[in-house]
Amino acid sequence: MADQYKAHDYYMMDEFLTDEQKLIRDSLRTYLKKEVSPIIEDYYERAEFPNQILKGLGEHGCFGPYIPEEYGGPGLGQITYGLLMQELERVNSGVRSTASVQSSLVMYPIFKYGSEEQKKKYLPKLATGEMMGCFGLTEPDYGSNPGGMLSNFKAEGDNVILNGSKMWISNATFADIAVVWAKDEKGRIHGLIVERGMEGYETPEMKGKHSLRASATGELLFNNVKVPKSNILPGKSGLGAPLSCLDSARYGIAWGAIGAALDCYDSALRYSL
Repeated sequence: MADQYKAHDYYMMDEFLTDEQKLIRDSLRTYLKKEVSPIIEDYYERAEFPNQILKGLGEHGCFGPYIPEEYGGPGLGQITYGLLMQELERVNSGVRSTASVQSSLVMYPIFKYGSEEQKKKYLPKLATGEMMGCFGLTEPDYGSNPGGMLSNFKAEGDNVILNGSKMWISNATFADIAVVWAKDEKGRIHGLIVERGMEGYETPEMKGKHSLRASATGELLFNNVKVPKSNILPGKSGLGAPLSCLDSARYGIAWGAIGAALDCYDSALRYSL
């Protein structure tokens, strides 16, 4: 498969990659070909995510590839992040989406805006896939206008009381934590780390999707959820914080689109032969 792929390198991208980057890419490709490709169509048809592959994805650096080693990440850089997302989407868009959310929408905001304690508590486990996360921004009435969000929290001693809901949230049904964006009493937007098991927090599954069927999608419901103030991301407030996470995610998505195109071409070529 590696030789066949090289023959399709019409833009001669490989000559710009380091030996390490190509080795990491090819190692993931081999793993995906063996462990994921044979099962993913069945999971797509059932609209389920194959949770058993999370450990393997973590071992191949798919979660937070650019996170420094001091926080448990592989410290591989952005080009390698893109290559990994490209390989994942060659197999299935839902698998890439799961990794993109973990990397750009969960690990990125904690790394960029989290406290030192938050980074050390969450990032190492997120990097291995031992802990999974999701990103709560979109709401039933506010998708492309996230600044209109209704989710809010009020201070109560050492905690805040969170109310509201989020919709179309990838990884929601199995995520151990959620990076949730909500307004304080003055209307300022902040990120909060909400942990599964907090009273009043539910993640019902959304069914009937026609796309990204092999990724898990759900709602986030908050009914007077008590969240410690220490779980608020202190590094940045305002809408620019979650939007910067989306910028990071779009980078991986763009690489993924190339991966999908590569697989379409390869499938057509093999069929024609």
